[in-house]
Amino acid sequence: MRNLFIVVAIIMCVFGTVGVYAQHTVADNNGYIVKVGDTAPDFEMQLTDGSKVRLSELRGKIVMLQFTASWCGVCRKEMPFIESDIWQKHKGNKNFALYGIDRDEPLERVKLFIKQTKVTYPLALDPGADIFAKYAERKSGITRNVLIDSNGKIVMLTRLYNEEEFKSLCDKIDELLKY
Repeated sequence: MRNLFIVVAIIMCVFGTVGVYAQHTVADNNGYIVKVGDTAPDFEMQLTDGSKVRLSELRGKIVMLQFTASWCGVCRKEMPFIESDIWQKHKGNKNFALYGIDRDEPLERVKLFIKQTKVTYPLALDPGADIFAKYAERKSGITRNVLIDSNGKIVMLTRLYNEEEFKSLCDKIDELLKY
């Protein structure tokens, strides 16, 4: 009987681990490994000014993460709209935070990218794309945005840039900040 219990326990551990592993590695059509309703994976990021921010420390705020890079043409197209339609509108709201997360580029390149795009929202470094890999398959592309509610739950995921989806993102931020 004891041996049977051990065998059953081992089988449950193996299949339980495989099930958890599969849940977190199967990407959707956009390369995301997270989905709306999930708790946003926690991480610490270093901003271009050297300060550090942990996502979990932002609980209570609506948080938008924009995954970007200087070599991404679509990112460069989207960033002025994020700056004007989201950041400039909400930067004074203590219940809102926006961070661009630059995928796997050195500090000096990211600083030049900020100058070129004229964005004023904070950008963080993501060496090795390790933060990115918590949200999407490491090999998948950018630009992409993750909108997180005040409880740390993902409420919207975008990929690439199109006006209709971007307007929905702006509307969702406005809606969440009403409460």
